[in-house]
Amino acid sequence: MGATDLAEGTLLDRLDRYGISRRRFLTYCSGLAATLALPPRYAKVIAQALETQQKPALIWLEFQDCAGNTESFLRARNPAVADIVLDLVSVDYHETIMAAAGHQAEASKEATIAAGGHLVVVEGSIPTKDGGVYCTIAGKTARQHLEEAAEGAAAVIAVGSCSSYGGIPAASPNPTGARSAESLVSGVPVINLPGCPANADNITATLAHFLTFGALPATDGEGRPLFAYGKRIHDNCERRAHFDAGQFVEEWGDDAHRKGWCLYRMGCKGPSTFHNCGSQRWNEGTNWPIGIGHGCVGCSEPGFWDTMTPFYDRLPRAAGFGVQTTADRIGVGVAVGTAALFGAHGVGKYVQRRRAAAGEAKATVAAAEADAGQELDSELEEN
Repeated sequence: MGATDLAEGTLLDRLDRYGISRRRFLTYCSGLAATLALPPRYAKVIAQALETQQKPALIWLEFQDCAGNTESFLRARNPAVADIVLDLVSVDYHETIMAAAGHQAEASKEATIAAGGHLVVVEGSIPTKDGGVYCTIAGKTARQHLEEAAEGAAAVIAVGSCSSYGGIPAASPNPTGARSAESLVSGVPVINLPGCPANADNITATLAHFLTFGALPATDGEGRPLFAYGKRIHDNCERRAHFDAGQFVEEWGDDAHRKGWCLYRMGCKGPSTFHNCGSQRWNEGTNWPIGIGHGCVGCSEPGFWDTMTPFYDRLPRAAGFGVQTTADRIGVGVAVGTAALFGAHGVGKYVQRRRAAAGEAKATVAAAEADAGQELDSELEEN
């Protein structure tokens, strides 16, 4: 049986040819449902959609980047990248992994764009200064490539902080005029998957959601999917108990550091960063920065390079919360206390107030958090 035969038919047909059992496939769908924060019953909905869905075409564009998101994508754990390429989507253009080169590569991309209805993944920021000459491919600027690829596309997925918000290239003074994909695309739905790099599980879950429901996942005010960016890192951090007990690392390598105590006083930006790093992790779910003793740098937040630096500066001392303090009081204290402390370091506008009473709609919570951020900014300016 040739490669063409293996690639034909529905996903279920191809999985059967590759010897992947239905039980393994359903287990994978259950994992996707969990990643997407959907009830377990949706595993069957996802399975049914993927079984019958014809593979959509995908164009992956790389601009001002380090290829870190591609590297992260290549290390997808479930399914492996080969499964994604062969079974979920048809990657018609990706400079790093495609076999074609030069005119053949460009011809493949142009044919996909002409057909329409494709997905566009953008990695890296897009330079706009001096006509965008700081990133050119095949005689065209990055902006031209993006605008052409987005024409007739079903959706644009910005992976990584650079394509989502401009990232490091857009840091002050932004010499290339780097901008985000969302700021240059119109008429096409765009979703941001920031992080440096984006987690492969979030990328594949976003693709699976689109294939299942025919639409991108619900997003927050920064264009990020709520399933991956709906909670603060601080809320689900494995070191949270030490924060609540007032147990902090004071120096790198000290006894508290070896014991795994809270890294807040060492500059950890977890209280003002929204991401699911702690639950999804990297390298097949092995670990994440805080797990190995490094504080969060807030890389999934807009403008993180300017607002979260210096990463290792000691933050103002935070009063410890005793273990007798109730969870509610801790939550309120964290929302007010950490907002003020981070605000003093230039990132107060990104701090979110503790979520309103449990059970409120996410839209209501998002609106309340936005209002809280404005109130905090005003308070900080007055002080």
